[in-house]
Amino acid sequence: MAVIRTTRFTVDPVDVETMLARRGQLLAAVRAAFAGPTEARLVRLDEETWLDIWRWDSGEALRAALEGAPGLPEAGAAFAVTRDASVEQGDVVDEDVWAR
Repeated sequence: MAVIRTTRFTVDPVDVETMLARRGQLLAAVRAAFAGPTEARLVRLDEETWLDIWRWDSGEALRAALEGAPGLPEAGAAFAVTRDASVEQGDVVDEDVWAR
């Protein structure tokens, strides 16, 4: 069953470009080291608040990444420019996917 993990965080507006670059590096490193995520979306809620939504094909794939990703240098660098991070995750129980 697919799993969605959402991280809510804030970033000082002067650090947005740095955050975007480091997030991209983290996403690439996680995908190279683990099975996923299969989709990632970044949502800006206001000038400082962001939601980073990553989809995993299974809870097992997410757990493997959660165990190993903290050791990636890209993880520390990405989170160094964020603050007030909180995480939620849950199983996808229904989907209506539209063709683009």
